Amino acid sequence: MERMAFAQPESTSSHKSVKSRERHKRGILKDLRRDRYLYLLGLPGALFFLIFKFAPMWGVVISFQNFSPFAGITGSEWVGFEHFQRFFTNPDFMLLFRNTMAINLLNLVLFFPLPIILSLLLNELRSVVYQRVIQSIVYMPHFLSWVIISGLTFLMFAKGEGLVNKMLEGLGLARIDFLTNPDTFWGMLTLQSIWKECGWGTILFLAAMASIDPGVYEAAKIDGASRLRQMWHITLPAIRNVIITLLILRLGHMLDVGFEQVFLMYNGAVSHVAEVFDTYVYRVGIQQGEFSYSTAAGLFKSIVGLVLVVVANWISKKMGEEGVY
Repeated sequence: MERMAFAQPESTSSHKSVKSRERHKRGILKDLRRDRYLYLLGLPGALFFLIFKFAPMWGVVISFQNFSPFAGITGSEWVGFEHFQRFFTNPDFMLLFRNTMAINLLNLVLFFPLPIILSLLLNELRSVVYQRVIQSIVYMPHFLSWVIISGLTFLMFAKGEGLVNKMLEGLGLARIDFLTNPDTFWGMLTLQSIWKECGWGTILFLAAMASIDPGVYEAAKIDGASRLRQMWHITLPAIRNVIITLLILRLGHMLDVGFEQVFLMYNGAVSHVAEVFDTYVYRVGIQQGEFSYSTAAGLFKSIVGLVLVVVANWISKKMGEEGVY
């Protein structure tokens, strides 16, 4: 009898748990039916990430193999961390790391704040029509390919026929070799990124600014706050979460310069400052056929990016911000 008495509450608890799971399941199905068109709208994006981002991740196992295209992934010999050891002890590793970090630090310091500043300036324009026109103009370079951007760079900065050097010559100054000078290569890449992406980077900041209650600005005006004070004490705090989120995501790409931009500007005269992880993976993996070794280099990049995102997100939460997740 005692056993039966003790068994009764356990059976009741189990029955309640089953009912709770059933209610939860019905709630999920109800939500799916209610928001079916929204899920359908997001399906192409989900399929893109599943097919082109998550499915290829299976291929990283070849970084632990002596991969042979004829034997395939399942038939290739496993070598453990041999390729990683070879990569870290390679004399080129520190060169690649230096170039990649230098270019990304320049982008982080010089490029990252500019969309914020441009957004603040656009937000201060009183004429909505004029603001839309300026926005459209600064957005345009984003839709140009890096091939066109590189072509324009050569037309502007080439030593022989470049427009900038012709202007310098017209002013009686000496021509400057911008494109084959190692001292100016990193700066040229940074200027390209600023010109191409600065306008596009304002989209999220302007959207965040649009959600600020106009009454807050009116109250600040009554209290005698200048436009600069309103910008500093109202606008910037309102978009702080967006800034921190984008900064965290940017840190995840600290070893990812962008293959196409560097490859198109690459030449023999600047090879020791232009060789980055992306071009190295292409040169060794595709041109020389060392698939396992180049995959190990690519996996190293991804792991470092993941660690930077996790650490930056942890620090932001410790500082009282929302973070990415």
